[in-house]
Amino acid sequence: MDAAELQAISDTLMRIVTPDMTPKQLLKAARKEHPNASKKDIARAAFFSIIANADQDHGKVKNLQAFAIAERVDGS
Repeated sequence: MDAAELQAISDTLMRIVTPDMTPKQLLKAARKEHPNASKKDIARAAFFSIIANADQDHGKVKNLQAFAIAERVDGS
């Protein structure tokens, strides 16, 4: 995955994530817009998004962090 794809998925995640969304729902929603992205790509984009947006929207960042950590632990 190149930087442009990472940024695109990151932007999608910030747009679609909601406080009550589960990691599974977030993954499904992200794959609707990025069907070729793997779970690993989406988790990387979530970490990228956390770093890039940490000071802007704490609620969304918290949900992305939970997703990214869950996927990271699940994939290990």
